[in-house]
Amino acid sequence: MTSQVLVIGSANADLVVPVDRRPGGGETVLGGDTVLSPGGKGANTAVAAARLGADVALLGAVGDDPYGELLKRSLAESGVNTGCLRTSERPTGIAYITVTPDGENSILVSPGANSALRPEDVDLDGAEVVVLSLEIPLETVEHAVAKAVESGAKTLLNLSPAAELSAKTLQGLDVLLVNEHEAAFLLGGEADFPKLLDLGPKAAVVTLGAKGAAVVTADGVTEVPSPKVEAVDTTGAGDAFAGALATSLAKGDELAEAARKAVKVAAITVTRQGAQPSYPTASELE
Repeated sequence: MTSQVLVIGSANADLVVPVDRRPGGGETVLGGDTVLSPGGKGANTAVAAARLGADVALLGAVGDDPYGELLKRSLAESGVNTGCLRTSERPTGIAYITVTPDGENSILVSPGANSALRPEDVDLDGAEVVVLSLEIPLETVEHAVAKAVESGAKTLLNLSPAAELSAKTLQGLDVLLVNEHEAAFLLGGEADFPKLLDLGPKAAVVTLGAKGAAVVTADGVTEVPSPKVEAVDTTGAGDAFAGALATSLAKGDELAEAARKAVKVAAITVTRQGAQPSYPTASELE
């Protein structure tokens, strides 16, 4: 089944624990009750896009276990095509997440089945926009970008978690999506966003948390402010932004307009608990 938007990325079970503060080395801190919810950068991005009305599929891998069943069910219920979701002998990926009272989170990811997604698993099946993030093997990401360039699909890469990619892969990107930390990683600690284009992508979008985003094109930098909101949980907000951006690009929006919509989606997301459960529908944006 062909989808306009194909997300290639991870699917994880999120185990979220509220804490007053994060433990230091060798320290034990008591937290609140654990909440289990579907997550993973790929699955989150796909669900965010589906909620906004995109025709979207997820190419990823889960284990043959209860967490894998939970993820398949939640994706299908959100309107994501799961026809190209692989089942691995490895366990479903798990993210262990602590959330402090200010809404900030710290995350430890055990990739599991996500590490089993191989280059030979990549089938773009006529997708118009291909969205990638980095909780899957880098060789799979690089192979997918090369295939997308061959097929003429638009490529959007969310460089999270930050990693070194080949110059050829960066040059194959229509849009490089990074936050401030990831931009600094790529630029050797600098915050000179126009220099992101020197690395090869046609355009870049830098998410700036509560400040919104910066859209970097050959014409310069466009700042996109965020609505003022009270954040309760920032988990998955970057993935929601990526899903919203991909949805708008698939509909033919210019990048700055797509970023404006994505900033609004992310702002709504941080006012609610959890990742996927916090994602708005298209009608909520109106």
